[in-house]
Amino acid sequence: MKFDFSQSFDTDLPAAHTRPWSEFPEYNFVGGHNDADSLPVEKLAEACNRILLREGGTLATYTLQSGPQGYLPLREFLIAKLKNTAAIDCNADDILLTSGSLQAIDLINAALLNRKDGAKPTVIVEQSNYAGVLSRLRIAGVGIVSVGVDNNGMRTDELKTVLQSLKATGSKPAYIYTIPTVHNPTGTIMSVQRRRELIDLAVEYDVPIFEDECYADLVWSGERPPALYAMDTTARVIHVGSFSKTIAPALRVGYIVADWSLIGQLLSLKTDAGSGALEQMLLAEYCSEHFDQHVKTLNKNLQLKLQVLTNAIDREFGTSAEYTVPPGGIFLWLKLPAQVDTTVLAEAAAAGGVAINPGVEWSLHEDANRYIRICFANPLQKTIDDGITRLASICHQQFGVPVTGSNQNR
Repeated sequence: MKFDFSQSFDTDLPAAHTRPWSEFPEYNFVGGHNDADSLPVEKLAEACNRILLREGGTLATYTLQSGPQGYLPLREFLIAKLKNTAAIDCNADDILLTSGSLQAIDLINAALLNRKDGAKPTVIVEQSNYAGVLSRLRIAGVGIVSVGVDNNGMRTDELKTVLQSLKATGSKPAYIYTIPTVHNPTGTIMSVQRRRELIDLAVEYDVPIFEDECYADLVWSGERPPALYAMDTTARVIHVGSFSKTIAPALRVGYIVADWSLIGQLLSLKTDAGSGALEQMLLAEYCSEHFDQHVKTLNKNLQLKLQVLTNAIDREFGTSAEYTVPPGGIFLWLKLPAQVDTTVLAEAAAAGGVAINPGVEWSLHEDANRYIRICFANPLQKTIDDGITRLASICHQQFGVPVTGSNQNR
């Protein structure tokens, strides 16, 4: 008789996986995967060989003789990169390397989501948002207050109303979380004016800002507004980034840029003896020479895939589907008619070999079950086209959407 581990589990744990993972579906539009063909494998291999021959001996010590904040050459690369792309002026002591941006999120939550006097902390988020953040906040048991998003990013008029309301009840948010540059899932880029307004409100109500910039390099034009961190003069912005979307998700390297008063505290919470050392060494060696050109090529490929995706949606769904073409990133936020429940659609699609993310996982909006998030980074162009054809067929079988001939209307 097997021992029943479930009797030892905390009742607040998230639902367990029902079965071991087997394989990706035929048409995989979920997650934040990259395209294997876009991975610079040969140059990465060359960089890995060079760095191991030159500095492999430092693997004999924890943190590669660079200290607990991570491999110094990679932090030095980030100093130059962030200055050039996001107007951020920082030094190596302002940067903490992490095991992906998810560890960065967990560390920040561990430091800031404290329960002073037993009161439940509150976090302000954009109404549609990264599921990984929403799930963590729910598990932490904090109050979640959402603010709308439009084509210019977070609605600062709504944010002001929320901050006023919270202040009236004696509540001060733990932080304001935002994805300002290539928002997940909507793909919007917050305007410079909204960025100024957001910072002004954060200063007025004395609240920190958590700026998640994991997709900020994936802008088709190659130009983006300055980061909130760069525009802030009060050291209240926490900037988080990642190499997952530009190089490879499985490398699991992210980073935090913040004032030392926070970095020093986060170091005391980061008790893993350092994030993956070889990954940091590899990235520093590769990125110093190839990062800019790689991102330019990657963005061209992603933009082509997006065009294939929107062409297929227009052809198969016609006027039944609504979307705004994003200026960058790897996601399309697609809205379907009211009779379509995308949670049900996702289950039916999965049975047909098509994986999609239903909107309720990514949004607190009342109409979230009408949306799906489609990741177009991983599939090949033909796979994208065929996958949307199959999705439209499944959607029609389940909900009568799209109606026959609707593709003639668009």
